[in-house]
Amino acid sequence: MTALNDVIKNIILFERNGQQLYNRIFVVSAFSGVTNLLLENKKTGEPGVYHRLANYKDFHKPLNGIIVKLKQINKSYEKLGLNIAEADRYIEDHIKHAQTYLENLANVLASGYVNKEGILQAAREILASIGESHSAYNFANILQNMGINATLVDLGGFNDHRSYTIDQRIRKDLQNIDFANTICIVTGYAKGTEGIMREFDRGYSEVTFSKIAVAVKPKEAIIHKEYHLCTADPELVGTENCFPVGNTNYDVADQLADVGMEAIHPKASKPLEINNINLRIKNTFQPEHPGTLITREYICEHKRVEVITGTDKVMMIDIYDPSMVGSVGSDFKIMQLFYKFNVSYSFKATSANSISIVIWEKDFNKKLINELEDDFEKVTVEKMAMVCLIGSNMDQPGLLAKAATALADAGVNIKSAGFALRKVNIQFLVAREDFKGAIIALNKAMG
Repeated sequence: MTALNDVIKNIILFERNGQQLYNRIFVVSAFSGVTNLLLENKKTGEPGVYHRLANYKDFHKPLNGIIVKLKQINKSYEKLGLNIAEADRYIEDHIKHAQTYLENLANVLASGYVNKEGILQAAREILASIGESHSAYNFANILQNMGINATLVDLGGFNDHRSYTIDQRIRKDLQNIDFANTICIVTGYAKGTEGIMREFDRGYSEVTFSKIAVAVKPKEAIIHKEYHLCTADPELVGTENCFPVGNTNYDVADQLADVGMEAIHPKASKPLEINNINLRIKNTFQPEHPGTLITREYICEHKRVEVITGTDKVMMIDIYDPSMVGSVGSDFKIMQLFYKFNVSYSFKATSANSISIVIWEKDFNKKLINELEDDFEKVTVEKMAMVCLIGSNMDQPGLLAKAATALADAGVNIKSAGFALRKVNIQFLVAREDFKGAIIALNKAMG
């Protein structure tokens, strides 16, 4: 959203004029960095306004700082036609309204009479909505000032006290719109009784996008990103050594999300897949390129690896106990503890007396380790990297050997490896310092 000029030129106006501009719905996220200031930095965890309130501290000063920041953002779009006076007044009124809600929550929280978790979750919902309301308002205002009929649809529901689910709110707010004669600009945040932050946390914009698609049954759903969905990370292997995937299926998209290379949030892709709505991933800065089409039924015509990816932000937990062999229930006992601490895993390998499980480093919980140590003889935790070969049709003789040889030739030691019967994702665990070299080696071998 920060590159609004390119968005307008390459998405709104590209090869369109007159009535061709309309019959489209755009779901927008907040401007870059805004939600980080409101909640916390997604990558570093640096606290935002929310954490002031959550820790019983004064949040008014940082919230006023948000107003200053958003006005600075407004000023940067004046040349695009944004009415600065209107945009500044809108964000002042909106945050003042939010502040009233937050003050009420803080007072209730301080009383000690209510469940803290519910109050704090409501605060996150209110704060998260500010960023999307701001960007959607600005976008619609700019388009309107260009002479384009744009309709702002704010699903934040600040002035609506009725109890709607997210799906109900979407249907209500879209039901009377003449899509053929307008462009809809819709907030990525949607207020609902189930709480979109509670259910999906920071992936909520894509969830709203998905729910809207299910409601209106479009010809195609499109996500515009800053880059193509590529066969490998161009920053690691070089732009000359990778290319857009072109076509794949939702199963592959899920595999990518499982290692952090999200084409779409997995909880957003499921409704699209179930309702047989095709999804296209496009590069905002190359509007003429068709991008990558994700469908439910696609299987690559030729046996090949479609994507080489991975992450260096995982940890392996190895649980060893000599009593495992021949006994029933060790795995079940371990999974019960993972469930208790709400920790998900992306890889698991077993032997007679040990079970190795890979989790995201951000999900590491010392209490989980302590309880595992209470039940099993030895628990080892090691920082790792995971590299993956992913594809819709790559079950070919020698692929595993070819990949292992490529890694060995590059001096990369495989600490663990595995794949399910369908062979849609072959995973290798390597040392973190070998991550980049492993990706480059595999990409070169499979090219």
